[in-house]
Amino acid sequence: MFIKKLQLKNFKRFTDLTIQDIPKDTNLVLLTGSNGSGKSSVFDAFEYLAGHNGKHSGISHAEYSKSKADDIGLEVLIETHEYGVEGVSNNSLIRSGKLAQNSFYGRTSFRQVPRLTKRGIGEARFNIANDDDRPRSFIDRDERFENDLEHIFARLLRDFFNTNEERSEIKEKIINPINEALFRIFNKENGTRLTLTAIIPPFEGKVAEITFKKGNSAFHYNYLSAGEKEVFIILINLIARGEYYQDTVYFMDEIDLHLNTTLQYNLIKEIVENWIPPKCQFWTASHSLGFIEYANKSSEAVIIDLDNLDFDKPQVLVPLSKDNPDVYEIAVSKDMLGSLFQHMQIFFVENMDRAYYATAGIENTVFVSENNRNGVFHKVRTTDFKGIVDRDFLTDEDIRLIKENYPGLFILDYYSIENYLYHPDNLQEYYAGIKEDFSKENYISDLTKAKNACKDGIIPSLSLKRTEYPYFGEPTFNGKSLQNRFKNKGENMEQAAIIAGCLNSDEFDRYYKVLPMKTYCTSLPQRQNASKSDLAKTAWFKAQVKALIS
Repeated sequence: MFIKKLQLKNFKRFTDLTIQDIPKDTNLVLLTGSNGSGKSSVFDAFEYLAGHNGKHSGISHAEYSKSKADDIGLEVLIETHEYGVEGVSNNSLIRSGKLAQNSFYGRTSFRQVPRLTKRGIGEARFNIANDDDRPRSFIDRDERFENDLEHIFARLLRDFFNTNEERSEIKEKIINPINEALFRIFNKENGTRLTLTAIIPPFEGKVAEITFKKGNSAFHYNYLSAGEKEVFIILINLIARGEYYQDTVYFMDEIDLHLNTTLQYNLIKEIVENWIPPKCQFWTASHSLGFIEYANKSSEAVIIDLDNLDFDKPQVLVPLSKDNPDVYEIAVSKDMLGSLFQHMQIFFVENMDRAYYATAGIENTVFVSENNRNGVFHKVRTTDFKGIVDRDFLTDEDIRLIKENYPGLFILDYYSIENYLYHPDNLQEYYAGIKEDFSKENYISDLTKAKNACKDGIIPSLSLKRTEYPYFGEPTFNGKSLQNRFKNKGENMEQAAIIAGCLNSDEFDRYYKVLPMKTYCTSLPQRQNASKSDLAKTAWFKAQVKALIS
């Protein structure tokens, strides 16, 4: 089941909240926002809907309502891609007839079980298929872990007595998937690899023997780290209950607890790609960098940011754009970067260029997105951070003067990063790497022809485009020749004429540095089927970036 739209009115924190435009086949919806932004209220809405489809939480209608006034109705509606609209509107049920009590399955953030306590099977009565051991609300403690273990113990015993499978085969059906997941998440080699070795039910007044091995050391579940316990609890839960939830919206709050950024990324990737059933959607709430990185990279994931919402006014939220440069600021404020990366160079770069600079893999260097050229310039001018901007239509003399006055600003030697990616030397290395033919001479010839076909559309607006540049705009430069270079003055016209001369030239080294390869010459056959992300992985591109910032 895949949610397309969610509407909450007079529900928990929200007067009127709509989350919409979630694409079909989205398998991960990541809710972000600071503490108290209403993320758990969304999960309570799922619990509320589950209560109208067979699950009973014992929470009264009034406890869910934001306003207690009799004339203000509560509304919780979802629209799924498969089944249409379902929920409660104006205190009346709207049913598609397709949802069931297993259409929603959630876990609260209070899942941690520091040590096992049960000393026998059957101490608690619960129906795992009905999920009747779940907590009352999404802010209550979730104590289902040992029930999950009991269900697994029962399954192992049932298989042992009712099938012809060998004991080792029965055990491996549980242990092998967990160990494969632990390896992918923690990604450690044999010396420090965490491995589940035994899972034995509680008996004779003793707690269950769930033992692990790391290197030569064997130890009980109780002595796992908090992060290791968190991962194991989630995996056990999905093994124990997954068979009952095959057409379901799964929702789990803050599953990134006690994990570093790399492990956060590995965990969410593992859950979404290997543990959530194919016809299911996974919702979780987090402001961790690893989760945001995965959701931003995955074509089947969306990010919904609930930060800074006015709960008393109608709010409509849609998935954040994948090229939103501020998506990572949800996790790390740009103002904190200096203290977080004290021993590394930090460069602010234009918009989506960050991905290509990062792909180059420059040692001890962090690239951070800013909205545009002017944003990068402002960051450099007002802070100690460094920045990289496109050359655009700057002359060599412009660049020299800008560097003299703004030493923290680095300017590309070419018009934009695309000029590097589609440079003949870079393409030559790329095509050699994939063992395809490439003629540098033919490419330059084709490029020159394409340049001549578009130059007359570029040259007339050169001086006007240059007035958009922010350089020397401060009051200290008022009336000076430096400022006039980027105003409707003679100095600007002189520099624009130099750029025009470059574009009119058929000498590659003259025209290519100011040719907008981002928007022109895009139909050249040598550019087709060569992704920019792959072109950013070459040794030539890395060398150019290193030379620029050194």
